[in-house]
Amino acid sequence: MVRVKPFAAVRPPQSLVKEVASRPYDVLNSSEAQAEASEKSLLHITRPEIDFHPLIDEHDSRVYDKAVENFRLWQEKGWLVQDSKPQYYIYAQTMDGRTQYGLVLCAHTDDYAEGKIKKHELTRKEKEDDRMIHVRIQNANIEPVFFAYPDDKAIDAIVDKYVQSEPEYDFVSDDGVGHKFWVIGDEGDIAAITDGFERIHAFYVADGHHRTAAAARVGAEKKEANPAHTGDEEYNYFMAVAFPVSQLNIIDYNRVVKDLNGLSPDGFLARLSEDFTVTEKGSEIYRPGKLHEFSMYLDGKWYALTAKPGRYDDSDPIGVLDVTILSDLVLDRILGIKDLRTDKRIDFVGGIRGLKALSDRVDSGEMAVAFALYPVSMKQLTDIADSGNIMPPKTTWFEPKLRSGLAIHKLE
Repeated sequence: MVRVKPFAAVRPPQSLVKEVASRPYDVLNSSEAQAEASEKSLLHITRPEIDFHPLIDEHDSRVYDKAVENFRLWQEKGWLVQDSKPQYYIYAQTMDGRTQYGLVLCAHTDDYAEGKIKKHELTRKEKEDDRMIHVRIQNANIEPVFFAYPDDKAIDAIVDKYVQSEPEYDFVSDDGVGHKFWVIGDEGDIAAITDGFERIHAFYVADGHHRTAAAARVGAEKKEANPAHTGDEEYNYFMAVAFPVSQLNIIDYNRVVKDLNGLSPDGFLARLSEDFTVTEKGSEIYRPGKLHEFSMYLDGKWYALTAKPGRYDDSDPIGVLDVTILSDLVLDRILGIKDLRTDKRIDFVGGIRGLKALSDRVDSGEMAVAFALYPVSMKQLTDIADSGNIMPPKTTWFEPKLRSGLAIHKLE
């Protein structure tokens, strides 16, 4: 029931892939991107402000012009080359001994408009606008979005056949993540994959809500401008890497807060005890071990916080989430943080950084308290997306991140 198609990817020659491939645009700030980018890095296309000294605003019109110029140059120099025919691709990532296999494909913008591509987060207009400009000026999806789909044995069988063979790309990035990439060029297998996704009722956006929304908006613009529009034009499609739900792993996404809203540490603990069983754990890092248990770092000590019965609703797909419990009972009720998107007193720390990153920020005096959460499950994510609900901000963190530059999709 979802529409997919193969595409002729623009991608690096085998000998250059590790130099060209980069981390995604949104996990680096401009200074980090500038420090990380080698001569051939895709960051010169996705974060072109790094080519200006000193760095200028990433939304400056000269930056967008530079992105277009660099994409053209990378192709002229042979650092990016377009395949001769439409194909599917397999992208495997290995991290901490676990491998996930995704299909690189094009999804249809109409499926997003019709709710078959399901989201679990709201987008911010300024970020969506920025990504839309990049798609529009390049006439291409430079970076893929990250989808999940319900497991399908027939699709798995095709993937399994190819991954037994020698990959087109095989490298380990500087962060220790392994990346392999295969080309599916056989016409029978291409047709079987296209047909196979007609059995799939939905895609779930795992990471890349802004890129998905931006691609859909550009598709709608081009549709409006084309009186002969049929729905099959290349601009109706955008690039994604789609993984079976069972292969994906969500890690924790944690919170640090600057102050205790006028309370002393003892007063804060007393307020917490109204809704949580509070257990002191000492100075050693403590990680929550189950749903509705949190760990907290305060005043040099770790605590376990277990939500008391009746403080949450397990029958509500949003109410059951630990981010909801923490937001309602602690961040809002006690600390006075009403809007997680705009309040400057709170910050968010991906679990990939480890829990020591939380205690370090408190011990430095920058923050007053830190909270670690038990990770959301893929079932919780798909249940929420299927119900049409939206998760609270900063709920899911997927690792490993997709490497950018392994494939690019042109809209013409």
